[in-house]
Amino acid sequence: MTRGARALVICPDIRGQIHDLPAEERLAEAVGLAHAIGIEVAESYIQPIRDVRPATLFGAGQVEQIGTQAELAEAELIIVDGALTAIQQRTLEEKLARKVIDRTGLILEIFGERAATAEGRLQVELAHLDYQASRLVRSWTHLERQRGGYGFLGGPGETQIEADRRMIRTRMARLRRDLEQVKKTRALHRERRTRAPWPVIALVGYTNAGKSTIFNRLTGADVMAEDLLFATLDPTMRAISLPAVEKAILSDTVGFISDLPTQLVAAFRATLEEVTNADLILHVRDIANPASAAQKTQVLEVLRGLGVVSGGEEGEEPVSSIPMLEVWNKWDLLADDVREDLAARAAEDDSVVPLSAETGFNMDALETRIGDALTREASVCEFVLPTSAGREIAWLHAHGDVLEEEELPAGEGGAPRHRLLVRLGPKERGQFESFGVS
Repeated sequence: MTRGARALVICPDIRGQIHDLPAEERLAEAVGLAHAIGIEVAESYIQPIRDVRPATLFGAGQVEQIGTQAELAEAELIIVDGALTAIQQRTLEEKLARKVIDRTGLILEIFGERAATAEGRLQVELAHLDYQASRLVRSWTHLERQRGGYGFLGGPGETQIEADRRMIRTRMARLRRDLEQVKKTRALHRERRTRAPWPVIALVGYTNAGKSTIFNRLTGADVMAEDLLFATLDPTMRAISLPAVEKAILSDTVGFISDLPTQLVAAFRATLEEVTNADLILHVRDIANPASAAQKTQVLEVLRGLGVVSGGEEGEEPVSSIPMLEVWNKWDLLADDVREDLAARAAEDDSVVPLSAETGFNMDALETRIGDALTREASVCEFVLPTSAGREIAWLHAHGDVLEEEELPAGEGGAPRHRLLVRLGPKERGQFESFGVS
């Protein structure tokens, strides 16, 4: 796909199909996806479809209309915001004399360009091959009839498709082995972090909700943060300091999106599993987006699939097994009357933090709220240690909130003593107890 290509973006609105987002929002999202890969959108529109045509998806008159509009707009690419079968894609390309891609192909292009880490690239290539393999099987079915026997006795078409299938299968098997090794390494790192005393905070949310901008604000890092869908693909982690928390690990994750291709759901599941080991989840919402509620539903569905969220059916509030704060980002983009209404709702819910990561509004409140959430189960402990226990004293300073500290007169045996009053969380208390010091 050529960066800078002119495209016609079409959102099929098929009668009887139910989507989480209305057609207008789906079209806007498709245009955003195209912009994210550097495509110039010449024209975009919703196309109602009463009956799906197996060969073209659209009716004959609609295909002719698409060709005319592409000609007028000088569009060399047609983007269909939906799933096309290989036959539909090939037939449309023949009739329109232009490259045609569907939603899955477009998202795969974005992921292929953005993945920066070795794991990300492996996951994207595997997803791409999986997508190609399914297209190959369907798109070559007209050659299956040339088969004249088994093995080398097959016809020329059968020989070619089998060679292509074998090549893809071999490459996919190698990628899966490489990914398995990467996953083992990631699991070791995750286990090491679990043993470490620092709490982990995971940023999750719909794509382009502002997670990376918040990440940069909290960490002082320079992670790519643009007004683009899927600006971040690879998980990024940084250490941060917070009120009442000496050190925590903040993790930025890939953004969620509606109708994410199944190949990519499977490929990035390992990345999203970082969320399941977090001590706190920050669900970042673009509160200024008209589809914010539908986007929240999509995010909770993904978290439900990871086993983090349960319930939420029939109007019930979903329950998270991990403490969660809802960050209402892009507060500065709200109209005054909407902002007042939402501010009143946020004031009644201590799990909601209004925020503008772009302007920095309420960042201090977010840090305080995170610190409160991480220390909610903390308790104040008193320790009287021999002054010689320098390792333990230093550890308490590094991993707890030291409220009081004093030197005590020498006790029995003449050894000098050190008294500390320290606020520790459950994890830190367990760690300190493992030292065998009382």
